[in-house]
Amino acid sequence: MLNNTNTKYLKEIIDSYYQISNDTWDEFTKIIQYKELEKNEYLCRYNEYQDSFFFVNKGLLRISISDEKGTQYNKAFFNEGTFPGSMVALLKDEPSEFEIQALENCQIIQIDFKKYRELLKNSEDLKLFHISYLEKNWLIKNESKHISFVQQDAQERYEEFLENYANLESRLTQYHIASHLGITPTQLGRIRKKNQHM
Repeated sequence: MLNNTNTKYLKEIIDSYYQISNDTWDEFTKIIQYKELEKNEYLCRYNEYQDSFFFVNKGLLRISISDEKGTQYNKAFFNEGTFPGSMVALLKDEPSEFEIQALENCQIIQIDFKKYRELLKNSEDLKLFHISYLEKNWLIKNESKHISFVQQDAQERYEEFLENYANLESRLTQYHIASHLGITPTQLGRIRKKNQHM
């Protein structure tokens, strides 16, 4: 059930990028709904059409893609205060090319994508939030990540992971971290062991 308690954190996060008016917030609350996920449950499956993106109130999710052999790669992790979603699929009205799975029990808020886009057109303050969020979380972070995978070795990528996800390492299995780094769990184990002796 949607109430002030489970929307308070969402409002705080939006305002941390750009403070929106009470009128905009009132309209925004009309296009969202509260949802709970159990650990291992999927929020989005490969090749499914989506109509929403999400906000994480509590919990941890992963976005994963699979190659032709069925090997999974963890593209990103989303914890409290973040907005997971199959955004390219939503923008292009196409099936999702990846999956979103809960790694813990989660409390999330579902945001209707088409209604959000309509609200964006009419709300200057929401546009400024949207631009600020995209610049910080899609343009800057994604460019850095693409560069690191080309220029850095596994040790350097692990160090960058620790910087970007400092509070998540203890919440993720070795398998999920290794999958994100593009290495095997055995390789990650060696890197961690080496770091302990440094």
